[in-house]
Amino acid sequence: MDTAATLGTHVGMVRACRSLGVARATFYRQRARTLGPATEAPGRPAPPLKLSATEHQGALDLLHSERFVDASPYTLHATLLEEGQYPCSVRTLYRILAAEDQLRERRRLRQHPHYAKPELLATGPNQLWSWDITKLRGPAKWTYLYLYVILDVFSRCAVGWMVATRESAALAEQFIAATCAKHAIAPNQLTLHADRGSSMKSKPVALLLADLGVTKSHSRPYTSDDNPFSEAQFKTLKYRPDFPERFGCLEDARAHCQTFFHWYNHNHRHSGIAFLTPADLHQGRAKAIIEVRTQTLDAAFAANPARFKGRHPQPQRPPTTVWINPPAAAKTNPQEPPEQL
Repeated sequence: MDTAATLGTHVGMVRACRSLGVARATFYRQRARTLGPATEAPGRPAPPLKLSATEHQGALDLLHSERFVDASPYTLHATLLEEGQYPCSVRTLYRILAAEDQLRERRRLRQHPHYAKPELLATGPNQLWSWDITKLRGPAKWTYLYLYVILDVFSRCAVGWMVATRESAALAEQFIAATCAKHAIAPNQLTLHADRGSSMKSKPVALLLADLGVTKSHSRPYTSDDNPFSEAQFKTLKYRPDFPERFGCLEDARAHCQTFFHWYNHNHRHSGIAFLTPADLHQGRAKAIIEVRTQTLDAAFAANPARFKGRHPQPQRPPTTVWINPPAAAKTNPQEPPEQL
């Protein structure tokens, strides 16, 4: 074994073991038994370009500093170069972050406030209104008119509307004040719900509602389901066969809306309110209409009971409660039978 070791220092262990007919594995195994556990090889010297421990910690402190905690290493590097400082290369900054397991999105994303889901209930007319503004195409491209509409959520009746050439908080304030006066809204009687448009959230409108004693409510951001009744009413308007591609002028739009809202309130049989018209439910005529429908069905049943398979027919009744975002309890609990109108 000593011979192989001596020869190996001159010609290399591969040639020495081949010349002596000894397997290298056997040589190394026997040498390990003779010498005992191998001693650790001395550590490799640090690369000359490697950051010292102080420089490494300084770069890490910069990455964690209030100034650069949400900045990328490229941003930090460029900013300090302009200030006459060079902590290290960009690649080294990334290596430092990788060693700390911090290679991820560094921006402190803005924490948006929590918006509670509006849960609003109406059990009769003039308790809960919903309002919104929609664009109507004007006579030329990129020109618009603006339709303001207030809708009673319980009856679906359009209690107020206005067409204007612009959307503004001042016009919205005048429109809401006039509609409340028209329907003699008393303080603490009404909740007015809207989305989060600029006019809806404006200070003039907020001050007006406070003066009138009207509770204001807003949808959550980017949640159209929080204002479904106004959105559905606009769809009814724009899906009508006579709705034009464009309006020739302001007077043209007002004339069209005058016809539409009369039809909508007094002739349109709304599926959500048992196919009554919104005006019938809003003005308290629903009870008499349901009684007439009941009498008609009673007469039809008496004339031919077999046609109804022995089941006495009953007319559909409008809901007695209408929610915007009903709470979980209202969804899970069985609905009470509708009261007699």
